[in-house]
Amino acid sequence: MRILAIHSDYITIELKKKAIKSAEEKSKESIDVKDCLVIFTSVEKADETNVDEASRLLVKEVENIAEQIKEKRIVLYPYAHLSSDLSKDPNTAISVLTNAETLLKEDGYEVHRAEFGWYKAFKISCKGHPLSELSREFVPVGAIPGKRKEVEQDISEALKKEEELTSTWFILTPDGKEHPIELKKGKISGFTFTDEFKNLKKLIKYEIKKDRKVEMEPPHVPLMKKFEIANYEPASDPGNLRYPPKGFFMKSQIADLVTQNTVNYGAMAIEAPIMYDYEHPTLKSYLNRFPARQYTVNSPNKRLFLRFAACFGQFLMAKDMFLTHKHLPLRLYEMTRYSFRVEQRGELTGLRRLRCFTMPDCHAFCSDLDMVKSELEKRFELARSTLEACGLPLDDFEFAIRIVKDFYEKNKDFVQEFVKRIGKPVLVEMWNQRFFYFIFKYEWNFVDALDKASTLATDQIDVENAERYGITYLDENEEKKYPLIMHLSPTGAVERVLYALLEKAHIRKKQGLVPMFPVWLSPTVIRLLPISEEHLALATELADTFTTEGIRTDIDDRGDSVGKKIRNAEAEWIPYIIVIGDKEVQSKGKELKIRIREEKAQKDMKLSELIDRIKKELADKPNRPLPHPRLLSTRPKFS
Repeated sequence: MRILAIHSDYITIELKKKAIKSAEEKSKESIDVKDCLVIFTSVEKADETNVDEASRLLVKEVENIAEQIKEKRIVLYPYAHLSSDLSKDPNTAISVLTNAETLLKEDGYEVHRAEFGWYKAFKISCKGHPLSELSREFVPVGAIPGKRKEVEQDISEALKKEEELTSTWFILTPDGKEHPIELKKGKISGFTFTDEFKNLKKLIKYEIKKDRKVEMEPPHVPLMKKFEIANYEPASDPGNLRYPPKGFFMKSQIADLVTQNTVNYGAMAIEAPIMYDYEHPTLKSYLNRFPARQYTVNSPNKRLFLRFAACFGQFLMAKDMFLTHKHLPLRLYEMTRYSFRVEQRGELTGLRRLRCFTMPDCHAFCSDLDMVKSELEKRFELARSTLEACGLPLDDFEFAIRIVKDFYEKNKDFVQEFVKRIGKPVLVEMWNQRFFYFIFKYEWNFVDALDKASTLATDQIDVENAERYGITYLDENEEKKYPLIMHLSPTGAVERVLYALLEKAHIRKKQGLVPMFPVWLSPTVIRLLPISEEHLALATELADTFTTEGIRTDIDDRGDSVGKKIRNAEAEWIPYIIVIGDKEVQSKGKELKIRIREEKAQKDMKLSELIDRIKKELADKPNRPLPHPRLLSTRPKFS
């Protein structure tokens, strides 16, 4: 079944004439309902297998939406145009809708239902808030042979176990003190939260509750659309977005930076397949140790799953390598374009949580725990420097450590020193026994404008996959040993970096600060605003000069006033804006008045001085060319 839910100011429905012979008899000429949740429904072939469950699923989805928007008035409207696989039996559709009507009324809802099988005219007004338009798709158990069984298999044992695990929580401060905490009735006891630690408090509530659903549109979503960074793709699966030129540029810049920094750290970049045999014994065993839901696909001769990280390719490659202690630590790296996880629908929001994403993944194979600890420090600095270059310094994050009790007790000094390096209180989740493949994991968590926490960078100490995959090395005595494996993503998903930047910009704006992207990450670094056509020649000459110096420059050559051009450039967060008029022509562009966004000021600068300043800001960063036409008059709009 498919539904389209519209939270409406009103809907008026008029039944015109019967569309099929077996149409229901109409009870009245028209329906007129104000302030209601309208549910357009298409009953499909799959629903014929279990009409009762199809009705219950419909009611469950309707009540879930109604609860979110606080609406008790429901209108059920049969709407065949949502599906190309409609039920051929009108009695099935009528039964589903009448059953749903009865169940909703029993649950205290006021329900109006348009009769099935009629041509209808309707007028509707959508309220227009973030949850006012929603769509859902669902099928009864057994509707598609084997599908429900496969879905259950595709949920890993680790994911099921994660829901059952009990944890001990405490805050570890840089002075080495443990502060056991509890969450009761929405309040945290065991630690004094000053204003300095307000985001740590939000992280703790988010983690202990384990509620990942988002009930309203996050601020970054309208921003990602406004800046043409990303948008939803209705023709794909939810959580698979489209990225216009600006978004692709920004993703690529970040990916280039991560790769550059990770290779400089000493990692070797590789490329591996994105799909693997679902029945491969080693891989299947690993699937059940990783808390993620998998996409599966069928090839002509086997069932495959799409990777959710780069582990598979790097581990299979390492298995076939001849390694000795002299090769360790061995660092392998891949920028996975793409990784896939079937995240749950209620969790899919903009760039924060996706089903298809770009994940930098770096594994280090180490001989012993001392080498692991040394690598962990280097990799922490790799993550810190990379995120800071992206405009997200350490102060923007709250940290969490997941750890097995036995490892903590034996390595308490190391963990405390690690927290000291972080320099702020850290949330610790401790498990009495190990279920996952790792014994230690730390996370950089960004708390957004809706108080939701999202992990960006993370590193883990893996103690079981070397043996699982058969990865060995020869030690100093030429004996075969299994290495310890570290799993690092220096930034987390590239898309999530963009999410964090947009959410941070929104927060800064609310605080009265200037929202902007780092200069190296801005699609346009300089925008030139010629006052009239007479000044376009100099603007073009200057744009050529800046471009030769590796500075992305465009020209607003449209016929708008200078004031409007400035406002448009400011709205796009352009770092440097230059108006080109008679004075600039007289100086042949050598003397310029620059609007500098970061400083909220105008400055008189020489051309050479401006070039030197910007080149310093771009130094050592990836520097792809302008991702769209230079002249704004020739630039298409993507939103």
